Amino acid sequence: MTATIAGPRAHQGLFSPDAPPINLARTSFPPPLRPEAGLSVLDITKYFGEKTGGIRTYLLEKARYVEANPSLRQVLIVPGPEDTLTESRGVRAYRLRGPRIPTEEAYRFLLATRTTHRILDHERPDIVEVGSPFFVPWITRRANRDLKAPMVWFFHTHLPRIIGGGRSSAAARAATALTWRYFRRLNRLFRATLVASESLARELANEGIERVYQVPLGVDLERFHPSRQAGQSETRRRLNLPDGPLAVFLGRLAREKQLDVVLEAWPEVERRTGATLLLVGDGPARRRLEAHSESRRVVWLPFVSDRDLTADLLAAADLYVAPGPAETFGLSALEAMAAGVPVLSVDRGGVADRIRVSGAGALYPPGDSHALAEATIRLLQGDLRSLGQTARRYAEEHHSWPAAFGRIFEVYREVLGN
Repeated sequence: MTATIAGPRAHQGLFSPDAPPINLARTSFPPPLRPEAGLSVLDITKYFGEKTGGIRTYLLEKARYVEANPSLRQVLIVPGPEDTLTESRGVRAYRLRGPRIPTEEAYRFLLATRTTHRILDHERPDIVEVGSPFFVPWITRRANRDLKAPMVWFFHTHLPRIIGGGRSSAAARAATALTWRYFRRLNRLFRATLVASESLARELANEGIERVYQVPLGVDLERFHPSRQAGQSETRRRLNLPDGPLAVFLGRLAREKQLDVVLEAWPEVERRTGATLLLVGDGPARRRLEAHSESRRVVWLPFVSDRDLTADLLAAADLYVAPGPAETFGLSALEAMAAGVPVLSVDRGGVADRIRVSGAGALYPPGDSHALAEATIRLLQGDLRSLGQTARRYAEEHHSWPAAFGRIFEVYREVLGN
């Protein structure tokens, strides 16, 4: 089944689709914003698109934090369909025209070395944060050759685990080992590597990645709030969702999310609880998942850009499902927790760390559809209200965005001090 979405698109802010194209290779840039700012950061990544989630959310929330702190300045460089330049209070965003990545339609290549050099030379940030591991770090290093601003790397994407895919074949092991070898070489470019979960920090250290800093990520605690549960019936009616227990996954539909394990488990869950599974998002694995023999049991929604509608949708759920073992943090799962929704997670990756610490859900072994079904059934037949309250309390106490960015900017200052 495919549900329908009604409601306005989210305000795009710095990345409004109405921003006029501009030839950044020939344009004279406006003077840097907030020249008196005590600390300026330049963020650059290819992982930013109209239908992307966690990294986009992180960068836009950082922009909000900078806007509210006059002592800070931020410059963003991300790819787009056209060159554009937009700005707000203390934040300037450059989109550099780049072709789509054939295997990842949501993303574009970021290859404009000369323009990136001009931007760094003009904006002169104190520190540069790189958010993707291929091409962009080397382009940034070349563009930074005159300024020599310290560079840090945010380890957003667990490519060794994605490339290995949980397979035990010799080819998979060799590919994983080669990726870690490349990452150790990449690590030499940076003064620090930032990670958002405890287990990932340990794993990188064990693999020889040096100068690893664990930093938290956050959630919009006002938008993602249990008070939205009062509108659960209206949200389900608006989206044409059924009554009864509802489990939700919201994110990119990709092979590494291991949603096929959820589909294999769902007939048993449905038989014993009457629960509906809702999958929200788009991605390269959508067609394959829709062809799965159990896909007829699933309600499908496309990517939701409206953040308020996303918050309503999560609050309308009884359970959030996070099956991806390659998650480095899992922002959607944290948003569900902030909305007062328990989380079922695979026992690996960043979301599992959140569940172990908070106790606001359950874990199952990777690839085990029977264990997934049993854990789901136990949760749905248990005290969901109490678990939801635990989830909300954990989000409030540990994952506000101001506290998260306070720590991240503290790491920047430590790197600069060193």
